[in-house]
Order: sequence, then C-alpha cells, then structure tokens
Amino acid sequence: MTTWTNDECAAHWGVQVGTWNSYVSRGQAPAPLPDPGPGGRTVWDADAVRAFSRPGVGRRRASAESEAVLAELRAAADGPRERRRELLRAGREAGCEVSAMAAALGVSRHTAYAWLKD
Repeated sequence: MTTWTNDECAAHWGVQVGTWNSYVSRGQAPAPLPDPGPGGRTVWDADAVRAFSRPGVGRRRASAESEAVLAELRAAADGPRERRRELLRAGREAGCEVSAMAAALGVSRHTAYAWLKD
C-alpha cells in the first residue's frame, strides 16, 4: 500500500495543507491510517485519497463533455428560458459546477439552483 503525508494529499487535491487538514477534521476527506508513517508522521492510504470525491467550490470536474455544455450555455445565454434550463440540467449531469454554468448563462447561482430544482 502506498501512503501519503498531508503534504502529498494536499498537493494531489490542489489545495493548501491547512485546507486539507480542515477537510480531514470535518470528515470531508479520508481518515488517516491508524499507524504513523516514517518519522512518526500521520499518513493516508493514497488509493483512498484518489478515490475520495473532493469537496469545495474549487474542485475540478472539467471534461470534454462539460466544456462542450458550457460552450452551449454561453451561446444560449439570450435564448429561451426553457432551453437554458435544459442545458443547465445537462451540465449538471456532465459534472459542471453550478457557478460556472450560471456565469456562462449570465444568471446568478441562486437562479441556476432554482432552475435545477424545477
């Protein structure tokens, strides 16, 4: 089993070490292994960190599909509301962040969330 220190876990998630530690303390990241690693440092199972879905606004979920949906959203920003709602739902299914989709449509995040509820 490969183990990582908190520095390596934070680097993998693209966050600061303090952010990583906050995620761990709130249960938003895998728990550390019970036995310390080299030098007595706390370590995590690297596979568990890779498999855990990172929380937070900054998480990356970009894919070719989601980028295509964002481009469609930008093009439909002045179009009919129902079409924008359809694209918003498609974007969510593609893994786009709601804030990125709202910006592409030129609406607030609150509006985007409301449209997703309907």
